[in-house]
Amino acid sequence: MNNLPVFCRNHRRWLSALTGFCLGLLAVFSGQAQSVKPGQIVIQITTATSLKLTPVRVRLTKQGRVVKRLPTEAIGVMYGLWDHADGFDFQPDSSFYVDGRFRLTLPPGNYQLSLSKGPEFVEQQHPLVVRSGQTQQKTFRLARWIDMAARGWYSTDGHIHIRRSPREDPLLMSWLQAEDVRVGVLLRMGDFWETYYPQYAYGEKGVFRRDNYLLVSGQEDPRTPELGHALGYGASDKVRFSKEYYHYDTVFDKLHELGGVAGYAHHAETFHGYRGLTLDGLRGKVDVLEILQYCVDANPLRTDHYYHLLDLGFPVTATAGSDFPWCGQDHEHGSPEHSARIGNARFYVFTEKPLTNQSWKEGLKAGHTVATSGPMLDFRVNNARPGDRLDVKKQTKLVISATAFGHSKQVPLDRIELVGHGKVLASVKKNQLGQSARQLTLKLDLDTLTRGIWLAARCFAGPQQAAHTTPIYVTVDGGGFHNPETADRYLKLSESYLREIEQELEKESSNPELQLWHYKKGLKTRIAETREVIEGLKKRFGERSKR
Repeated sequence: MNNLPVFCRNHRRWLSALTGFCLGLLAVFSGQAQSVKPGQIVIQITTATSLKLTPVRVRLTKQGRVVKRLPTEAIGVMYGLWDHADGFDFQPDSSFYVDGRFRLTLPPGNYQLSLSKGPEFVEQQHPLVVRSGQTQQKTFRLARWIDMAARGWYSTDGHIHIRRSPREDPLLMSWLQAEDVRVGVLLRMGDFWETYYPQYAYGEKGVFRRDNYLLVSGQEDPRTPELGHALGYGASDKVRFSKEYYHYDTVFDKLHELGGVAGYAHHAETFHGYRGLTLDGLRGKVDVLEILQYCVDANPLRTDHYYHLLDLGFPVTATAGSDFPWCGQDHEHGSPEHSARIGNARFYVFTEKPLTNQSWKEGLKAGHTVATSGPMLDFRVNNARPGDRLDVKKQTKLVISATAFGHSKQVPLDRIELVGHGKVLASVKKNQLGQSARQLTLKLDLDTLTRGIWLAARCFAGPQQAAHTTPIYVTVDGGGFHNPETADRYLKLSESYLREIEQELEKESSNPELQLWHYKKGLKTRIAETREVIEGLKKRFGERSKR
């Protein structure tokens, strides 16, 4: 080596030193790698009133990013748009459901654990520090800020699309319980060609019960872009007339015959549902209207078409539903915390009886409902509840009370309003004396009533949080409850909707989704029947206005 040129000898020394440095560095990193081991968390969740494990929704993040690791205890059920398997275990916001316990192995670091169980429970956020090679066990207890079931009000998500068989019932029930949805209505969905999300049974045969929670079957069918999406709840069987698909009333009549109720979804706004609502509602075929739902509009509560029917004297029950998993998947108004989540929009049904499928149906048929995305409402008129009909003599004093309940952080109330014939008769806000973000109370006495009126309560809380009761229908000396001040306007609006249908009937289309024009004869007959109703209302309202 001594005979090599100086440059070569120095080069070899430099290379040898570099190799030694690299080997040393590798040894350091190797030692660190061997010393850094994953850690493990074991989490248990109960309620504040029981030591029993309870189903919950879990979301795990690290530095604001979702941790895409799933425990073996995660409850997976196939769900997806058009009945495809878009998801199994993870929910659309990357949360998952467990039956109250899970174990997860994670790299060391700082994590954030989110636990929730529907709007009646206070959500919890917990920092977790996972340490190398260590296992930590933690138990969390979720507390309610309100218990509506204890008051006789049972939460219902009236719009869920998931394929169901007896095998999935226990799994889906855990999903419902994790969102504290007392009644989950799984809807078989249809269109002109096909049906999706099949249910294995209907009526009592399709009821699955665990504790004080129910899974029941229903339908969203017919569904067309020209007349809207129909709903059917509580019938003893599914109903579909393929050869009369655009004749919604034939389906509604059969649903009624089978002990169910019928109506329209999506505020009757999406897919021109206001047309079908007018055609069927004015002929007395509509029982329910889904007035609260995310993703149709930035404001989940929509009442335009609801007040239209109410002001014309037609009683309609307010409902709400999540439209899981559709809502939020491809709509601009969906948001991670609200979209594609079971129970984010729900309605409560009141019954004095223990919760059964039958008592739930009775409460629904009686109109004892409140639709909500967070706030809770108690509304009374002379002790009558939402949906009740109250007939009084002229000048009878009406004692009206409405109370909204919220949570100062989770559901911060803003205002409560008493609505009569679509107008705000009284309101209070959280900054007024005696009011707060947790409870708003409104009281009003009416003693000058000379004609009927429908009365309802509604309230607003945090962003996209609202609630609305079904009205209490007050009549005087056996009369009606329509609004004479808006009757002419709403009758003209009804006529304009009928003309829209007539215009569509004349559009022969090669688009396979637009089949309305094939049903011209039958729909013209139904339009004529509805016009007869409109003329009858004009005459009746005119005679009463002369008195």
